[in-house]
Amino acid sequence: MNNLITVRNLTGGYGHTPVLRGISFSVRKGETIGIIGPNGSGKSTLLRLISRALTPQAGEVLLEGKNIRTFSLKEFCKRVAFVGQETPTEFSFSSREIVAMGRIPYLRRLESETKDDKEAIMEAMRLTDVLGLAQRETNTLSAGERQRVILARALAQKTNLILLDEPTSHLDIGHQAQILDLLRGLNRRSHLTIVMVIHDLNLAGEYCDRLILLHEGRIVQEGTPEEILTYQNLETVYKTVVVVKKNPISQKPYIILIPQDQLCRQNLS
Repeated sequence: MNNLITVRNLTGGYGHTPVLRGISFSVRKGETIGIIGPNGSGKSTLLRLISRALTPQAGEVLLEGKNIRTFSLKEFCKRVAFVGQETPTEFSFSSREIVAMGRIPYLRRLESETKDDKEAIMEAMRLTDVLGLAQRETNTLSAGERQRVILARALAQKTNLILLDEPTSHLDIGHQAQILDLLRGLNRRSHLTIVMVIHDLNLAGEYCDRLILLHEGRIVQEGTPEEILTYQNLETVYKTVVVVKKNPISQKPYIILIPQDQLCRQNLS
């Protein structure tokens, strides 16, 4: 079986109100999947259901053919890492202490870090360019620095699947490219499977193998970036006018937003 994740007829949300209804798709091992759609379409909710942060109201999520609810929490965390949008900073932990939390699934109660743990922590911090922040308390970091520290924690878990909710939010353009290039490198070298919610459609088209387009709690379409990032799909779902070109270097879809005032001028001329 080549599917790492299988989502079947998934319905879920918060309380008794479903945000997602009847969602079904699969993720093959080694794929990078982007979940896109307008605000309120259910992107983060879907990721929280896959990560076990929310319990489905109906349907199921399978990890290598096994319902994720049947794994112990420790075993699940050895297989799946999750990076959410929000990074709590109310406690005074150093960056290194935060990254070290990614090794908790591998430690017995009151057990100290092993050599493997220390190496995994150092490698994750080096890859995300946060070694220089090791002794800084996370509540003193910028939003972008905290984002990279939390990503380092997930990488320290050494899982085969990583779920990311807007991994490039709060990051400047240089660190956006660094993080996505890092993830693509891990995907290619280590066959890391990646599922991420991403708002920037140009980054989604550039870095993802397949895209899942959500709207109003349902899947509109899934496929390659070339299949999904068409002006027809985007204008229908996002309710705005765009032009879709090809990136002259990568040949991936590139979206150009047309401001409303420019459109009006064009129509008047």
